[in-house]
Amino acid sequence: MTTQPATDVFEEHRPLLMAVAYRMLGRVADAEDVVQEAWLRWYHADREEVREPRAYLVRVTTRLAIDRLRQAQRRAEAYVGPWLPEPYLTEFADTAPDSADRAVLADTVSLAVLVVLESLSPLERAVFVLREAFGYPYAEIATLLERTEPAVRQLAGRARRHVAERRPRYDVEPTRRRELTERFLAAAGEGDLAGLMSLLAPDVRLVGDSGGKAKAPVRVLHTADKVGRFLVGIARTAPADRTHRVLETNGGPALLLLTGGEPDSLFQVDIADGRISSVYIIRNPDKLRHLTAP
Repeated sequence: MTTQPATDVFEEHRPLLMAVAYRMLGRVADAEDVVQEAWLRWYHADREEVREPRAYLVRVTTRLAIDRLRQAQRRAEAYVGPWLPEPYLTEFADTAPDSADRAVLADTVSLAVLVVLESLSPLERAVFVLREAFGYPYAEIATLLERTEPAVRQLAGRARRHVAERRPRYDVEPTRRRELTERFLAAAGEGDLAGLMSLLAPDVRLVGDSGGKAKAPVRVLHTADKVGRFLVGIARTAPADRTHRVLETNGGPALLLLTGGEPDSLFQVDIADGRISSVYIIRNPDKLRHLTAP
């Protein structure tokens, strides 16, 4: 039982709830809606009977996210072109000073992993997120989801195998990733094809997400030649009022392009064996509107 005001208790746990909801959904707006609904349920709950507010709030948030995820999966069937998660602003240095902790947090929120998580069932995803991202014991996850511990262990094993099979292999060392990302962004911005080709892996892929609301490849591009030439074409047709900002999104450096001061595109890359292995471009305006200029 807690004697703290309802708002104070909830705000104390809001960052955790948002982190859980986003990893469950891969959509910032949906995660914010889930956290808001969790607040309403917390506010109207009989809080005198709640002995562990954190566990209660995580349970409510997870269950709401499972319901929202089922709805989102039905909507995804009509999505135009490749789908990528909404970029999520992160700054793990403030919340996880240990480099190993930062690496785990960055991995579980990366675009590549979130795309793989889309193929899990809602329950598998919930178990994977709670176990791998936040280190919840199996027994506690079982209580949160109202499942038996053996069932939760089975879900976790299935989810872990699936993610391991489909997760792209990439370097997670922050300094090296930032260095290569900055070199890539400079070459792409200057339309330097030779510079790009020196950075791109031969089998690099480019995934563009526009949702049919902006110009972007409707299929994944493969090979360094095709990806490099596509990026050079973007640089050559850039409008005169284009500006950019470097952000940390989904645990890694990203480039936000703005046209007329409004978010236009977000670029992020994965790196494996010292080369760019994947390029992600998000152009769906619905996924960029929360990334406003300072």
